[in-house]
Amino acid sequence: VNTQEQLIQWRSSPMKDMTQGNPTRLIISFAIPMLIGNIFQQIYNVADTIIVGRFLGASALAGVGSTGTLTCFLTALVIGLCNGAGLVAAQCFGCRNTEKLKQVIVALIWTAGSLTIVVSLLGIFCSRFFLRLLSVPEDVIDYSVTYLRIIYSFVIGSVIYNGTASLLRSTGDSKTPLYAVIASSMVNICLDLLFILVCDLGVAGAAYATILSQCMSASVCIISLYRKRKELGITNLNWHADRNNVLLIIKTGFPSAFQSCMISLGGMSVQRLVNSYGSSVMAANRIDSVAIQVIVSIGTALSVFTGQNMGQNNFARIHEGLRKTLAMMMAASISIATCVLLFRYPLMKLFLDESSAGDAIQIGATYLSIIGVAYVIAGIMQSYQNVIRGSGDVNTCMVAGLTELAGRIVFAYLLSSIIGSTGIWIATPLSWSCGCIIPVIRYYSGKWKTKKLV
Repeated sequence: VNTQEQLIQWRSSPMKDMTQGNPTRLIISFAIPMLIGNIFQQIYNVADTIIVGRFLGASALAGVGSTGTLTCFLTALVIGLCNGAGLVAAQCFGCRNTEKLKQVIVALIWTAGSLTIVVSLLGIFCSRFFLRLLSVPEDVIDYSVTYLRIIYSFVIGSVIYNGTASLLRSTGDSKTPLYAVIASSMVNICLDLLFILVCDLGVAGAAYATILSQCMSASVCIISLYRKRKELGITNLNWHADRNNVLLIIKTGFPSAFQSCMISLGGMSVQRLVNSYGSSVMAANRIDSVAIQVIVSIGTALSVFTGQNMGQNNFARIHEGLRKTLAMMMAASISIATCVLLFRYPLMKLFLDESSAGDAIQIGATYLSIIGVAYVIAGIMQSYQNVIRGSGDVNTCMVAGLTELAGRIVFAYLLSSIIGSTGIWIATPLSWSCGCIIPVIRYYSGKWKTKKLV
């Protein structure tokens, strides 16, 4: 049992205690840094693509781009474990169980470390085999192999960042991961230019820039976690990994990892269909990927809020947090939809020339009109899913995610064969509606209240 002095120390710490105070203010203040980081990451990805494509050519760009799906598969399990540990840590933080938090951190280090070695060896020695399974063209596969072997030789940087960032967010600190992303992105762009233009390292230079920037982001998070170790009560760690805690992390993280793998497969399937309709559709998708970050960030904040309050069995506060989040989601969704509807044509003209691609702009504008209105559904889906996820009911979240994915694939291929590209657009709100059904039913059944992890 924690002493009164320990409770006071936790509440006065620089971490964000979401079991006290106004839920709306807490959720918004947590979501804003995440939103900035996500948008910054999108901008960085564009800059990185421009550098590789412009200075190394189309083949090199295709080679680097073709590694994305494989990278997601190989790292999904490790990152899923990190996210699972974050859910457990949020509940530990909520109920002030410092001893359990220390055990979870040690179990995460041993489990993620062991899996990282396996993933690294697979990436180094089996990359060409996996790339051939993915039908990567022979004229770019050497670029892909070079890039992957370097990335997976030092994949530990990415793993450490994801693990420490997950732990920091679980205690309400979303600012430090933001600083880490900004620092990493700036370093990556600078090193891309240095290694590619000055050192003439080609694709290998892009890989070295990536791993060094990942180490930078990992360092920022490690230093922050170390400085806050006393406030968190995680000093004097016992480095023996308890079997039950290892199994808890695996049990909590595996559904998220499996869902990520399946979404990657399904996304690749739908993306192939999207790409077949040309640049207008691809450009509209990029606009959507930025706009929806507001909804995703608020949803993630609600997940941490739920996790901390679940630690204290404060279900009334969780219900209040959901109600206020739904109100925020509605306001945000309507605002985003209005902006997208009003500025859909100017936004499309950022990517396409009106004089030569008037029809393509019209197609993209139609997509944005449909998807803009559908953001309201996405807001509802994210709200209920993240309450269920934060409670520790990860299996229900996995089923809901796979239901959404299945709906998207089925509706996209079925409707596009009937009404063309518009069918793909309509498939998105329909799939989001499918993703709403299970978490909404689960929430009002109350069964998620029995899924506490700590």
